[in-house]
Amino acid sequence: MKAIWNGTVIAESDDTVAVEGNLYFPASSLKREHVTFSNHHTSCAWKGQASYYSLLVNGEMNTDAVWYYPDPKPEADMVRDRVAFWKGVKIEP
Repeated sequence: MKAIWNGTVIAESDDTVAVEGNLYFPASSLKREHVTFSNHHTSCAWKGQASYYSLLVNGEMNTDAVWYYPDPKPEADMVRDRVAFWKGVKIEP
């Protein structure tokens, strides 16, 4: 599977996990040269606190387009060390 934004592959892996309609990629598959810091956080009742990254590709910023759970609750351990995407990031086979 590939996560693509602004014509660029952001992550690629055959090891994805589907949770609530989102595909979580291994964090190690994320192409760090396209990732920038974000201080945004949200909370999920069963997964815990999510942290975010922004994407920077070809001079364009996609704020908070990547999320991850640095310390998920036990019942959400399947998303540990994984990232998911939104805000126009396309997931393709």
